[in-house]
Amino acid sequence: MKRLFNFSAGPSMLPLPVLEKAQADLISYQGCGSSVMEMSHRSAYFEPIIQDAEATLRRVMNISDDYAVLFLQGGASLQFSMIPMNLANQGDTTAYIVTGQFAKKAWQEGKRWGNAVAIATGEASNFAEIPEVTPDMVPEDAKFVHMTGNNTIFGTTFNTLPDVGDKTLVCDLSSTILGKDFDVNKFGLIYAGAQKNMGIAGLTCVIIRKDLIRSDLDPVVPSMLRYDLMAKNDSMYNTPPTWAIYMAGLCFHWVEDMGGIKALEKINKEKSDLLYNYLDQSKLFHPVAAKKDRSLMNVTFTLPTDEQTKAFLALCKDRDMINIKGHRSVGGCRASIYNAMPMEGVQRLVETMADFEKQEA
Repeated sequence: MKRLFNFSAGPSMLPLPVLEKAQADLISYQGCGSSVMEMSHRSAYFEPIIQDAEATLRRVMNISDDYAVLFLQGGASLQFSMIPMNLANQGDTTAYIVTGQFAKKAWQEGKRWGNAVAIATGEASNFAEIPEVTPDMVPEDAKFVHMTGNNTIFGTTFNTLPDVGDKTLVCDLSSTILGKDFDVNKFGLIYAGAQKNMGIAGLTCVIIRKDLIRSDLDPVVPSMLRYDLMAKNDSMYNTPPTWAIYMAGLCFHWVEDMGGIKALEKINKEKSDLLYNYLDQSKLFHPVAAKKDRSLMNVTFTLPTDEQTKAFLALCKDRDMINIKGHRSVGGCRASIYNAMPMEGVQRLVETMADFEKQEA
């Protein structure tokens, strides 16, 4: 069966062993006579699936019992609203580091609930670099500081965590979770959409320190947006995305089988280094992100003209590589090289870039 190298920013490639396992279970999960997509979330078959997914994620990320792990819906974008509603009261001050489009959206949603302050922004450089953050920039009354760990559109990342003093750090890790090693204990809350490194679209994972889970929320907060209800009901206050949770569990096991997050981070660095090294010596292709802030997962680059960009993308498609077109706000090209992208795919991309450059010369 032919498989393309899919460089999409998300939904992204899935590991082939995960797809093969899902295929084997698709019609009748472990011989039970129905698919995971058909079974009740209250059934004796599904309960071990969600419990195993959580336990495996806790192992691979070294998540302590001080944190709750929640499997939610609404994408990472719903967390833009859920976080301030649960971690702050209406009108409270919250702080945001605006490093890209999704970071900006999080800040804008925060402003709907309270006094959300953008303490730093990379907008002047069209988000090509990460702004510096120091503790004195954080308002003394800020309930938390929100950061977007990796900026999928612009290809930048926090290679070191910002210094926010003793404030609670909240982080969107959608693009880098499971692909780069993080100390969970440095965050009050981590959230991530699953469709990049954790599985398929439709699932959002929230890792929240238990002391931040409040029950004294404003009555206006909808039940579906309360962390306390989701935690109390083991992520099954309503019908959860059962198939997405099952797929995430398979991805978590695959990470373990690959040697864990540190092993995958090493591979991801080798992949990104190969691509960035070519970009740095190329006379035709130009990297977008500042060198100090380059992403492991999303490599952005441009060509001199739109015509050359279109011709290059057509050549990539002819060589079984898809979804390399850059986001409209940046233009050019973007190669997303998440965990499931094999080294072979990046090697083929670099070879194609070299061939195209010779052709243009």
